[in-house]
Amino acid sequence: MPDLNQTFMALGDDTRRRIVARLASGETPISTLAAPFDMSLTAVSKHVRVLSDAGLVTVAKRGRTRYCRLEATPMRAAVEWMNDYRQFWDANFTALASYLDEDTD
Repeated sequence: MPDLNQTFMALGDDTRRRIVARLASGETPISTLAAPFDMSLTAVSKHVRVLSDAGLVTVAKRGRTRYCRLEATPMRAAVEWMNDYRQFWDANFTALASYLDEDTD
């Protein structure tokens, strides 16, 4: 099972979440991936390295170009972990809705 701490740490940064969102549409050269960000290619590469260390991204070099690809397995494990708490949150929201309905009556 992937390390959930690494997964959550890697996804805890907005830039890295935006990189993951861009990679959801398919493999992308790192230079193309970096284009919309207001930072250097080196800075984007550091974010990609954190994602790679967490197992969320693989990087393959073909010629001079490095391509990034999203790996979903660590996110699947995180979603499964969070789903364990779904019943808890659903029950709390249901109780809150009931309380609010009673309060307005």
